[in-house]
Amino acid sequence: MIAAVAVAVLAIPAAAWFAQQRLIFFPQPVVSTAHLPPRAAPFAVTAADGTQLRGWIVPGSASPAQTIVYFGGNAEEVSWTLADARFPGEWSRVAFNYRGYGESEGTPGERALLADGLAIHDTVAAHDNVDRTRIVVFGRSLGTAVAAHVAAHRPVAGVVLVSPYDSIAAVGSHHYPWLPVSLLLRHRFEATRDARRASAAMLAIVASSDSIIPNERSRALYDAWAGPKRWLVVDEADHNTLGATREFWEGVAQFLAEVQRR
Repeated sequence: MIAAVAVAVLAIPAAAWFAQQRLIFFPQPVVSTAHLPPRAAPFAVTAADGTQLRGWIVPGSASPAQTIVYFGGNAEEVSWTLADARFPGEWSRVAFNYRGYGESEGTPGERALLADGLAIHDTVAAHDNVDRTRIVVFGRSLGTAVAAHVAAHRPVAGVVLVSPYDSIAAVGSHHYPWLPVSLLLRHRFEATRDARRASAAMLAIVASSDSIIPNERSRALYDAWAGPKRWLVVDEADHNTLGATREFWEGVAQFLAEVQRR
């Protein structure tokens, strides 16, 4: 009996160790691009290790245009967000699917995604129709750590973080308090380290009833942010319904308008 318990105690953490890639990353294919606006154009980035990342640019009405660079959630194929007509039309918007997502090559992982974020920023900033002084990085859920990393290492005009978190380890410990998450986790995404270095203005948008990322984890990241910041709570919203609300888009539009005026 004691031996059986010991095996179970060891087996559960071992299973969590080997399963964590599938628990964190949910690669999605490109099913269709018919929903993208006609002006959307394919855009590719070669990562530092030669991996090809593929996405799109939707040009804004200005040239060169202020530009949103979007980093999606862990189960997101980003063309659907790029197609959202609620983004201000004067802004260009760019997004790439993570490694292993959509038509991007490779396998996702923390180090790779953070490095890819910098490569994406640098490629976008060099684009002829992008105003490199007016780039806003926009992260959602998993992508908030990537956006924070870019903001800590590159000059950006602003940052929008939707359902941010301080670290995957802290979020994991909330959901699996019976597991030694901090010891098991390979992909930690310690976003607070980058938040302490980020000087750009930041808007954090959180759902009042987020069942995936608790508000206290979002608040910990917010409190660590070194630059000017604003906290927006959308009532009666959950993790996956936050972006469908009027309050969400009003907050985004107001923040982007402020960036334009600077």
